[in-house]
Amino acid sequence: MDLNDVPMSSDSLSRVARRLFWWMSPTEALRDRSRFLAQVMALGTWEDVATVQAECPVEEWRDALRSASPGVIDPRSWHFWHVRFGMTPIPPMPVRHLG
Repeated sequence: MDLNDVPMSSDSLSRVARRLFWWMSPTEALRDRSRFLAQVMALGTWEDVATVQAECPVEEWRDALRSASPGVIDPRSWHFWHVRFGMTPIPPMPVRHLG
């Protein structure tokens, strides 16, 4: 079973989602786990990270980092999380191709 098929729902995750995805409901934000985790890596506080790490396995964070869309994670966070998860050498950041 794909982990994205298992809904993420807890009060603590909803609080994080509400803060980091102010433009959508927590339910909508938690539907796309990879995007949710990428947003936590880019904009989350240490408290947000600790809350989400308690509920999501490390491999899921790594997968989210590998599949991050262009523009979601800033260069500093990109570097930090790759080092944090032992994903070296650090690959180039995702690039948006126009046209």
